[in-house]
This record gives sequence, C-alpha cells and structure tokens, in this order.
Amino acid sequence: MPYDKSLDIDIFKDVKEFEDTRITVGVFSYNGGEKKLQISRENKNATEEWRFAKLGRMNKAEIQEILPSISSAIENM
Repeated sequence: MPYDKSLDIDIFKDVKEFEDTRITVGVFSYNGGEKKLQISRENKNATEEWRFAKLGRMNKAEIQEILPSISSAIENM
C-alpha cells in the first residue's frame, strides 16, 4: 500500500527557524496508528526557498532551541 498523505494526521507541530535552516518537531499518526515523533530540517537554497534536507547533526544552539518542543511533543503523544 503506497503512502497516502490524506491518512497522515498532524497532531502537534512546532517549527524553529535559524539563520538559513529550520527544524520542525512534529507528532503524526498514520491511518489511526500509533503516534510517532518526527524531527526534520529544511535549508534555504540560493533563491531563498525552503528545501528538505537530512536532519544530520545538530549544533548545541539548535538542540537547546528544540528541546522544549520535544517535551511538548511528548505531552501530545
């Protein structure tokens, strides 16, 4: 069964923006299933548009900024 965006329910989402990147912490439930945490990164390209990127490594400032979001996400699970 292929992925169907209409079955993906957004329960919680918080976006933290930095200079040229933003990190999104979210809780999702697919097709009524278990609630799961997702952390993703988007970077600005040369034309100032947001593009998905691997989360990869985070620096200390990024971690400190998203920790409260992760705590809030846990409360929504």
